[in-house]
Amino acid sequence: MKIYTKTGDKGETGLFGGERVSKDSLRISAYGTIDELNSYIGYTITETKDESIKKNLSLIQNYLFTVGSDLATPETEKNTKLKIQRTPESFYLEIERMIDKYDSELDELKNFILPGGSKSAALLHVCRTVCRRAEREVVALKKTVTISYNIVIFLNRLSDLFFVLSRFENKVSNIPDTIWNPKS
Repeated sequence: MKIYTKTGDKGETGLFGGERVSKDSLRISAYGTIDELNSYIGYTITETKDESIKKNLSLIQNYLFTVGSDLATPETEKNTKLKIQRTPESFYLEIERMIDKYDSELDELKNFILPGGSKSAALLHVCRTVCRRAEREVVALKKTVTISYNIVIFLNRLSDLFFVLSRFENKVSNIPDTIWNPKS
């Protein structure tokens, strides 16, 4: 099978179900950013110290693949015949469980912190900001087409998890968080 199909040479791509759309559509931007986030998570895994975080990041990558396919499949009557898994509530409930677990092992946050510290913590902050962009793009898309609220909730919780994980990675790396100093 050839990797190039030439079907996108005129600036269009196909969604699951066969519909053709412009490559700059809100839908393509949204699931493209999900793909970008998944790539950053893969990179982050290579730099992460804590094994439980690596395991959870791998799980999140699988969740994001489901979210991407959900976004790539318009919710139409025709597409109900496709066997596409939609984003379930269990995804964001699992993210909430992770947040609670890691946050319980951290000192109370009393200051704003800057992205940085260990390399893995800095990468988790990159994941957080890409996740926030994906969330904004999904919200914009949701204003124009039917999309499950589970996707928005999941992305909202996921960006919070990346913040907590960045702090946890700094802790296990014995590197303090960088406190924001507005007077510097």
